[in-house]
Amino acid sequence: MINSVPPAAIFIIGAFLIPFLRGRLKSAYMLLLPVLALINLLNMPKGKSCIIKFLDYNLILARVDNLSLVFGYIFVLITLIAVLYALHVKDDMQHMTAFCYAGGALGVTFAGDLFSLFVFWEILALSSVLLILARKKEASRAAAFRYFVWHFVGGVCLLGGIILYVQNRGTIEFDYIGLTDLASYLILAGFCLNAVVFPLHAWLPDAYPKATVTGAVFMSALTTKSAVYVLARTFPGADILIWAGAFMTCFPIFYAVIENDMRGVLAYSLINQVGFMVCGIGIGTPLAINGVTAHAFCHIIYKALLFMSVGSVLHMTGKIRATDLGGLYKTMPFTAICCIIGAASISGLPLTSGFISKSMTLTAVGLQDLPIIWFMLYFASAGVFHHAGIKVPYFTFFSDDSGIRTKEPPFNMCLAMGIAAFLCIFLGVYPKPLYDILPYPVDYIPYTAFHVLGMLQLLMFGALAFTLLILSGYYPAELRAVNLDTDWFVRLPGRAFVWFCKKPVIALMNFFDRSVLKGVGVARSLPAGSVACEKGVDKFYHVGLTSAPAVIYNWVNRLRIEAGYLPRNLMYILISFFCFLFVILLLGAIK
Repeated sequence: MINSVPPAAIFIIGAFLIPFLRGRLKSAYMLLLPVLALINLLNMPKGKSCIIKFLDYNLILARVDNLSLVFGYIFVLITLIAVLYALHVKDDMQHMTAFCYAGGALGVTFAGDLFSLFVFWEILALSSVLLILARKKEASRAAAFRYFVWHFVGGVCLLGGIILYVQNRGTIEFDYIGLTDLASYLILAGFCLNAVVFPLHAWLPDAYPKATVTGAVFMSALTTKSAVYVLARTFPGADILIWAGAFMTCFPIFYAVIENDMRGVLAYSLINQVGFMVCGIGIGTPLAINGVTAHAFCHIIYKALLFMSVGSVLHMTGKIRATDLGGLYKTMPFTAICCIIGAASISGLPLTSGFISKSMTLTAVGLQDLPIIWFMLYFASAGVFHHAGIKVPYFTFFSDDSGIRTKEPPFNMCLAMGIAAFLCIFLGVYPKPLYDILPYPVDYIPYTAFHVLGMLQLLMFGALAFTLLILSGYYPAELRAVNLDTDWFVRLPGRAFVWFCKKPVIALMNFFDRSVLKGVGVARSLPAGSVACEKGVDKFYHVGLTSAPAVIYNWVNRLRIEAGYLPRNLMYILISFFCFLFVILLLGAIK
């Protein structure tokens, strides 16, 4: 039975009352929901509660321990800040979706069984799709569909792994799993897609820059960090995550350097930062898990601050590319200061939150006999300062004057940025409140001569690289281009599959209509399957899976990049295909 309020219920149920309120009452109500959620968390007893009997299983909606509480606190806190940032938005659907999204993240965090976890996992995916669609542009609509397909595939892997796991082990408990069999690898694949582990990362830089200004703030905080939480819960100490995480920290640096869209730069730097967390989970020691948790906590705040800063620029100017911006510090000084604080935090500058969390993870790696991993993480630390620490504030506010004259964003947006900036400095100066709530007792001092001097040397190296590129006059971000990513390897087979559906399959159905149905005299009473299929393919031909550069389309079919999308009804083909696989799986599970 339910003996307390499930953490996710306040957000999800409360979201549906938003359309019935108006004006200041609505704003006060939306700000009240995170406060109530925090009060609920503070009063929840540790252990398992909110238990619902379902068939022969117990669904646990509130499994409270040190690990889940840290993520629960930061998800509620960032929801409060993001809601404050979004108060000026008049679209009730966006507000409802954002609260359902936050509720899904809380549901994942406190789920004590795999079935509940999967339900909240899908709420996360569907809500984030709506936040992308809410921008109401053609590029956003296409990106939302691609995002949906990626997460549909990840959800199928997760569900398949859960079914096999329950069959093999006879339990639905959501706790440590470990890599032992096919079920565990499927579950890991589902989690890794949300954690943007290479090569399953391309959906993030494709979708986040196309979300709404306020929606991107929620998205930067919840999806990937929910995945970090579940990985820390289920696969700590998995060696494969050490190398996967280390590679994640390095490769986005090169994409971020050449990215022209400022939110695209932040999207790639998000992958870089999550890489530190994934690597720490692979290490699996108490110090490493503490470092992962602290880094996730701080990262949510400073990444949201960066997205709020550049989002404010987009909101006020309608522009977001490096080639269109510059000189905005003159008319948006407060936003520029907030962006600089966020940039310093993500770079790990001493006296900011990024330093007291990232250094913990680096120390945990240094204590292991992994010199290559240690070098990769330190290289990535210098790289993130180059692209997110300097590039974003420089090109947005301090590069050649673009001639744009605007003003600071609305007061609620400035207040939200100010709160996040304050937290970045506060936690960097006084990390004890954060260290006190970490999963394991903390015996770590961040401000030592070794840590401070080592980080400053790395930051100076990143600054030198940026300066040399700027002085050379050939900084890649000043070029308008569409960047190749791993989605290219999905695009080309996908286009071949579309051709197969439009040509051989249609021809076969036409032959069937002419030679078989007419031959038996039933053609007049049945709709022409080929005609219906062909209309469906033609109707949705301009929507697709992932972004890719125009040169690929010119090479393949001389099509414009906007036309180079897979058909929308591919979604239904994929659904049918995976449903068929699951039917086979379920039949095989029946004894």
